Order: sequence, then structure tokens, then C-alpha cells
Amino acid sequence: MKQIQLFAPLLALTCAFSAYADEVSVAVAANFTTPMKTIAADFEKDTGHKAILAFGSTGKFYAQIKNGAPFQMLLAADDETPARLEKEGATVAGSRFTYAIGALVLWSAKPGFVDDKGAVLAKGDFEHLALANPKLAPYGAAAMETIAKMGLTDKLQARIVQGENIGQAYQFAATGNAELGFVALSQVMKDGKIGSGSAWIVPAAMHAPIRQDAAILANGKGNAAAEALMKYLRSAKATALIKSYGYTVE
Repeated sequence: MKQIQLFAPLLALTCAFSAYADEVSVAVAANFTTPMKTIAADFEKDTGHKAILAFGSTGKFYAQIKNGAPFQMLLAADDETPARLEKEGATVAGSRFTYAIGALVLWSAKPGFVDDKGAVLAKGDFEHLALANPKLAPYGAAAMETIAKMGLTDKLQARIVQGENIGQAYQFAATGNAELGFVALSQVMKDGKIGSGSAWIVPAAMHAPIRQDAAILANGKGNAAAEALMKYLRSAKATALIKSYGYTVE
């Protein structure tokens, strides 16, 4: 009898917890893959809600959302796409906010290959330079803007290898298929340090700010998990993690 009395309150709490738990389908920009996986795990542990994640290019996600993909939330690699969806009535009004400001880095898997000024680009001692498709990925657009500011567009054009998104651009550089690549700082940094290889963190003045906005999509209206995740992204725990991958948080 005592065992029943002890377990009854626990059972009631479990049932109540499950009743309020929900799932949210989230389209996440490829550059935010690693931090978002950790955030999603912490989010489920702390709230009981579950985030189902899909990673890819923001440009492709926009097309998929417009074609009826059942995403309920978007974490974009820019601020223009969520603003466009908002204008088109495809988001929950007032839900959009900047969850991170990204940083671009020129990176090579080879130690000592990239200098701290990016002069390796002008020297041209390489065959392939990886970057994300600038038409689909903001980090790719920032890379092309940086190359243009350095006056190297014509010199480097034939050596550029485009990835569909920043994740693929990183893979090209990480596997050595490209000697170096423009990638997101978050892909090579953790706990405030670049883990391996060699890198030049591109000064922010070399390209337009990479403001990354999140928004609840129309499909996510009234979804408790979507609303909870938006709040969670603003929490001290989440923002500390985001910063540890080289992002700036407002």
C-alpha cells in the first residue's frame, strides 16, 4: 500500500509532464548544425519538448517552405529570408528575432597553411578554394564579398569550388579536396578555440553582417514546443553555448 502511495504522485507528475510535451520541426541553417544539436538535446532535457532538426541551406529551405514543407520553425543563416517569409505571411507575427551573428573564417585542415592576414589568397599557392553557393548561402555571399574587397575576384574565380551549403564547403576543405575554404567560424571553433588546422578570422568590416534570424512559421502557430524553443534560444544557457562557437549574441 505504501508503495502505491509513493508511486501515485510520481505517475501523476509523469502524465502531466507528457501531456504538455510537444514536438517542433525545425529547419536549421547548416552553419548552426553543431551548436543546435547540443541546444536541442538540452532543450528536451530541460523542458520535455522535442525539436526535430533538419539541416541545409537557407535558400533551399525557403523554397521548400513556400512549396508546403511542414517545417514549424526556421533558424536561418540570414535575416532577409525570415523577413521575406514574414512579409509574405508565412510566419507567426512578432516571432522573428536575431539568435546569432555569424563570423566568416578562411580555414585549412593543414596547420600553418593559412596565415593570420589571409595573404595566402593573394599568393595563390593552392588549386581549390571552397565556399558555399553565394546564391543560396549567406556565408558564401560573404566570402565572395570578402574576395572582391581584396581585389582577387578575377584571380580566384577559376579556383572556387562551390558547395550546396556551408556544410558541404567545410567538407571540401576538411577532406583536402580543397586546400582551403571560407567556412563559418562555428564549424571550426568550440569553447572559444579553433580546434585544428590553420585559420584567418575575416574581419567583420570585410562583408555585410551575417545576422541570423529565427521565426516560428505558420505551421507552428500555437505549437507549445515552438514557443518554448524560441524562449530557450534566448536563455543564458543557450546564448553561452552559441557564443562558445564564435557567434555574437545581441
